[in-house]
Amino acid sequence: MFVYTVFASLIPRFLLIGPLGWSELLIILFLVLIFFGPRRLPEVAEAIGKSMRKFKKASREVKDEIESSTSEISEGEDKQG
Repeated sequence: MFVYTVFASLIPRFLLIGPLGWSELLIILFLVLIFFGPRRLPEVAEAIGKSMRKFKKASREVKDEIESSTSEISEGEDKQG
């Protein structure tokens, strides 16, 4: 029991929340609906979608850049060796 309390203090608090279930998601959706209202909700969803697309595109570009640079390095080593 003592070991758990020592390691529990090292874990960040947000990791102790756990997965979200349907009831939590419905409560969050309800609060968002109250906060933004039904008229602004499509605008908010569109902005979130655009942000997610930009993030995916940027992460894909970084991944492609890393893969191309590692392939260039490995091709250079093959020619030398």
